[in-house]
Amino acid sequence: MRTITVLSGGHGGAKFIAGLLHGISAGSLPGVSPDVQVTVIANTADDLWIHGLKVCPDLDTVMYTLGRGLDHERGWGRTDETWSIKEELEAYDVPNTWFGLGDRDIATHLVRTQMLEAGYPLSQVTEALCRRWLEPLHGDRVRLLPMTDDRVETHVAVKDPDLAASPSGLKVVHFQEYWVRLRAGVPAEQVVFVGLDEASPGPGVLDAITDADLVILPPSNPVVSVGTILGVPGVREVLRATRAPIVGVSPIIGGHHVRGMAEQMLASIGVDATAAGVGLHYGARSAGGVLDGWLVDETDAGDVAALRTAGLRADAVPLWMSSDEATAAMAAAAIELVTR
Repeated sequence: MRTITVLSGGHGGAKFIAGLLHGISAGSLPGVSPDVQVTVIANTADDLWIHGLKVCPDLDTVMYTLGRGLDHERGWGRTDETWSIKEELEAYDVPNTWFGLGDRDIATHLVRTQMLEAGYPLSQVTEALCRRWLEPLHGDRVRLLPMTDDRVETHVAVKDPDLAASPSGLKVVHFQEYWVRLRAGVPAEQVVFVGLDEASPGPGVLDAITDADLVILPPSNPVVSVGTILGVPGVREVLRATRAPIVGVSPIIGGHHVRGMAEQMLASIGVDATAAGVGLHYGARSAGGVLDGWLVDETDAGDVAALRTAGLRADAVPLWMSSDEATAAMAAAAIELVTR
């Protein structure tokens, strides 16, 4: 196995990929070559423009994590961060300071914004940023690709207490406002993906799936992370057609998400927030879905029979990513599930 492609969101996906790379280095992944190339296709529908800067939260979380620059306590942003610029913006009473940009992190957004405004597509900008973060540690064995170069944004409809201003009783906020300012504390009535239907896959995205020896859907949000990647026109089709086995890892353990707001997002599309619910939502390739195998936590072992009945290979193993070693063991179990 010489090529692995991962469809990733932010924190959960990045943490899984770090464990996957640890397993590769340790030689603990069955059938995986030590010089395997890992390609990460990252969600960009969380992106936003704020304070005049283009911010790509999932791309940056993957890049910082694999480049050993992520603040793991917060789960986002840079290590050894300071917040002078944020404090100065607050002193000027600038809107939207709820989205905190650290002083070190801002450098990434400045470089990205300058390159975009100079005419470079996001894929080339990401490649340039990764020369600092990924090449020194991984050489050419790890690639990070945005799912699209086109602008796609996720918006969430929530109830509006000012009914006079909104005849529908709803207002729409950017996903980052829902997650960061509102802390996903109100029900998501609807999730809207602006521009997704018209987006084109980024350079290398379809080839990375078609040419892979293995495709992994890590424990990222199935609606607003992996779901948006699957929503890029052409991606589902190549997933169904690739000769590579496709395995997913549940982000739901014991009926709850480990981190984030998967429960709220799943409720908005009418999918049960269970390991089986998410696996069946993705579906078996033999029945028109995108998976061959689905790994659930041992807590959810009772879901395995239903998943197998639906045409999926399924097993239950420990899924808590408590260390790189534990996560590498998850990756090994996922690989074994679809290659044995």
